[in-house]
Amino acid sequence: MNKVFVIAWRNLWRTPRRSVVTIGAMTVAVLAMLLYASLVEGYVRDLEADLVEVEVGDLQVHAEGYRDRPSLYTTIDDSDAMIASLEGAGFVATARLLAGGLVAAGESSSGALIKGLDLETNDAVSAIAERVDRGEWLAASDPHGAVLGRGLARALAVDVGDELIVLGQATDGSMANELFQVRGILEAVTAETDLAGVLIADSIFRETFALDQGVHQVLMRRPANLGLDAASALAQSTIQGHEVKTWRELQPLMSQMIDISRSMIILMFVVMYVAIAILILNAMLMSVFERIRELGVMKAVGLSPRTVLSLVLTEAMLQAVVATVIALAVGAPLLWLLVERGIDVSGFGDITAGGMSIGTRMFGAVAPHTILGPIVTFFVLVFLGVLYPGLKAARLRPVEAMRHQ
Repeated sequence: MNKVFVIAWRNLWRTPRRSVVTIGAMTVAVLAMLLYASLVEGYVRDLEADLVEVEVGDLQVHAEGYRDRPSLYTTIDDSDAMIASLEGAGFVATARLLAGGLVAAGESSSGALIKGLDLETNDAVSAIAERVDRGEWLAASDPHGAVLGRGLARALAVDVGDELIVLGQATDGSMANELFQVRGILEAVTAETDLAGVLIADSIFRETFALDQGVHQVLMRRPANLGLDAASALAQSTIQGHEVKTWRELQPLMSQMIDISRSMIILMFVVMYVAIAILILNAMLMSVFERIRELGVMKAVGLSPRTVLSLVLTEAMLQAVVATVIALAVGAPLLWLLVERGIDVSGFGDITAGGMSIGTRMFGAVAPHTILGPIVTFFVLVFLGVLYPGLKAARLRPVEAMRHQ
């Protein structure tokens, strides 16, 4: 086997130009796939994190029928007991109040989704407080403070410190109206929050909309040791008479987009590497045809077909190994830059995907499958691409080969 390795390495550099071109093409393909896999994984990770950690949670609970016909009057009345039961089962939960309304500032007005947040428990479930772009997050000491989505703030032409009027229908039939001061403006989150979100403390929400008890929504984060489906089953068995939905059920379009994005990585691997496999097939066929007489002599002096096949396969695999090493060496600093600094996409304006707003920078992510996936796929396709030239060389007849011109 050592002799096969030595001969294969020597044969590679008998035609250095062809070997360099082949190795260079392999290197570019592996490097491109490493970077592409990292970027897509980071994109998918950030989308899911924005959706789950910021807006939706792993699971949500609503009163029966609320999601079909949202109403200020359709509430979960036993929310405190429910949250206590969920926390006893290992969940972390927070309640929210929801109402549609109109917001106005100066001469501008817009429809809005007003959300009342429990400031004591919200931060344990949602990271939205970390997404304030300008100003400050809500504070119990400032009950008339409000945090707005950036698109809504732009539509109303308001900034931190400006006044905002909230109008709506209260549960007692009166006109709900209250004056708020803009405490903060969010960075990109979901399109819904960006364009219509007004976040206020639950205490002032209840006062404004005359809602003495009940909540409209309970957000949950699942125990770390439970998958999404298992967590859903546990939540449903813990609480009865309410609708429990996972984030995938609540956001089916986003769920499909995330799954499709991950599948696209495999598709791109195949497309890119099939082209490389064709290049390898061509290079190895040329190598075999140029050495037909030499291979015939080797077989005549006792070299077995299996050894000839091993020789051709080893040549291809050596090129693949060299290309992979170079790609990893060049890719390591590029991956670091992609993960730590990302790519500035602010020039494309506001980008949304499946209702999620994408920030001004896209970051990569490095995981075992983003490294092993491209490399393993590459070696499999290299092996398949060189199999035909190897079998052709192994089946040569010594007499005919030595007469080849």
